[in-house]
Amino acid sequence: MSIREDARNGVVTPLFEACARYESLPVDQLMAGVALGTIAITKNRHHDFEKIIGIGKNTSTKVNANIGSSRDIASLEEELEKLRVAVKAGADTVMDLSMGGDLDAVRRGILANCPVPLGTVPIYQAVAEVVERQKKDIVDVTVDEMFKVIEKQAMDGVDFMTIHCGINRDLQKRLSRQKRVMGVVSRGGSFTLEWMSHHNKENPMFEYFDDLLAILKEHEVTLSLGDGVRPGCLADATDRNQIQELIHLGELTERAWDAGVQVIIEGPGHMPMDQIAANVLLQKKICKNAPFYVLGPLVTDIAPGYDHITGAIGGAIAAAAGADYLCYVTPAEHLKLPSIDDVHEGVIASKIAAHAADLVKGVPGAMERDRMMAERRNKLDWKGQIDLSLDPEKAARFRHEGGSDKTPACSMCGSYCAIQVFNRSQVNIEKMEKKETEKGCKTNG
Repeated sequence: MSIREDARNGVVTPLFEACARYESLPVDQLMAGVALGTIAITKNRHHDFEKIIGIGKNTSTKVNANIGSSRDIASLEEELEKLRVAVKAGADTVMDLSMGGDLDAVRRGILANCPVPLGTVPIYQAVAEVVERQKKDIVDVTVDEMFKVIEKQAMDGVDFMTIHCGINRDLQKRLSRQKRVMGVVSRGGSFTLEWMSHHNKENPMFEYFDDLLAILKEHEVTLSLGDGVRPGCLADATDRNQIQELIHLGELTERAWDAGVQVIIEGPGHMPMDQIAANVLLQKKICKNAPFYVLGPLVTDIAPGYDHITGAIGGAIAAAAGADYLCYVTPAEHLKLPSIDDVHEGVIASKIAAHAADLVKGVPGAMERDRMMAERRNKLDWKGQIDLSLDPEKAARFRHEGGSDKTPACSMCGSYCAIQVFNRSQVNIEKMEKKETEKGCKTNG
């Protein structure tokens, strides 16, 4: 049986027990969430790792980091270093979005070293192999080749796959009628739409959805239903095209659940802050509270080089409103393939957003960590502060760069440290109160 079927049948397995321990949830509550589809456990039966996480209701907000080679830069060693850095920075999952080099070797190399769930977008490999190896066009990829890639990646151990099943002929017509400023910015979405228009056929992932589910269930792959027409700029946010695809995803979610396959729903994208909460509500209503996975959202289009910040702002708002899973955005977004440093910065920014949301959600342990930090700050316990921080190495480096490693305060305030000054005032008050008490005792005596 699949993970979802075990949960629905009340079969307690070591997988559920491990996940419940990690999420600090009772096993029965976790399994009830998996049975309802509000929690997904992304774990392929062929991929062994210890960190068994739950994504969805009553779990901590998770963060994904995208890595992967490109046509111009294809180095397995560099991608493995990005993997190491991402996991060290706190990424809960990683996606291999490679489109350059030996794609099987890159993916298998990452999988062999990946201690967290790994995701892919199979259409990337299907297209890249046709274009790079066969020297053909994107539209020349066959349906059989698409499915062979999905099955191969599933057999290798990929834990979740982004597949753009919600695009169909009807949505394609709608896109042509309602013009956008930026059209379609999803690579997988654009590949699918070009294939459909060239062949004048239905999206194979929509037409043969049941065949897809059979492969995913056999290998226990979670289906991440991709938002192929997500908005690529604020002007296109929450338009009819985006909502129509979401309606399709809601319908496909129920079919996947009935087939015993777990589901995650992907969401936008670029979006003004005042639309984010409404989009979360729409997704939860239309998709029956399936886990929601958002890219950012990016709250402005004019900050290239700083989109890890625009994404973290949107991510915090989305997660506080109920989104379950944040795909990181790096400073390199819209500009280049992320470097190792970009990966680190992107993960940390999204971890900040996720933790800020967990404070609002009341996730066990979230507020306690902030309180512990406050207590250590009040004591000027610098080691304690550094150890509790989301990025201890950077905190320690800044402390050292300030030249105040051996001093009780920091180099910004020095002897004017507000905490020290306030604490001295409290000591003086205590002395005065003690004297007044002693004076009163003598008078009464």
